[in-house]
Amino acid sequence: MAAIWARYNAMLEAQPLLTKALTSLTGFTAGDVLAQTFIEPADKPFDYMRTLRLGSFGFLIHGTTGHFFYGMIDSKLPGTAPMTVVTKVAIDQTLWNPIFGLLFFGYLNFTEGKSWAQYIDKLNADLKTAVMGSWTVWIPAHTINFRFVPPAQRLLYINSIQIFYNVFLSFLGNKSVEEAPEAEKKAE
Repeated sequence: MAAIWARYNAMLEAQPLLTKALTSLTGFTAGDVLAQTFIEPADKPFDYMRTLRLGSFGFLIHGTTGHFFYGMIDSKLPGTAPMTVVTKVAIDQTLWNPIFGLLFFGYLNFTEGKSWAQYIDKLNADLKTAVMGSWTVWIPAHTINFRFVPPAQRLLYINSIQIFYNVFLSFLGNKSVEEAPEAEKKAE
């Protein structure tokens, strides 16, 4: 185990962006496999394209944006003092969390070939749930993250928790949006 940890840290030092992207690829792939295996109905066939979409989101979007976002937040708010930690968590959950939701649902929408209207419907149906669901996991997790985890290890820590949170995201991201009745659409 020590050799794996040393190899990971050497890779993180040599190629931090790629390492974090690969770590996120692993976390999002594992989360979707768990969601499809244990949450979805047993008679529903395994959707390999769904897993590919989630894994590629981890690699292309989550790992890369996380690398830059957490690097930026640590550079602007260095340290682990309690008020610094509270500020970092507040920024993460009030700014980054909704942006992440827009990116997540937008990426899935795009890779599934859905329309802009379908994306807006998905946001209206599920963005609030995703953001509020995030608070239950990520406020305590990021309090620990910003207080105790070294900056270089933040995304690994996040992805360790993200595997289980991704079960929720995978389910939410892949559930159908109910069509609003025509009368409700006209009233909006």
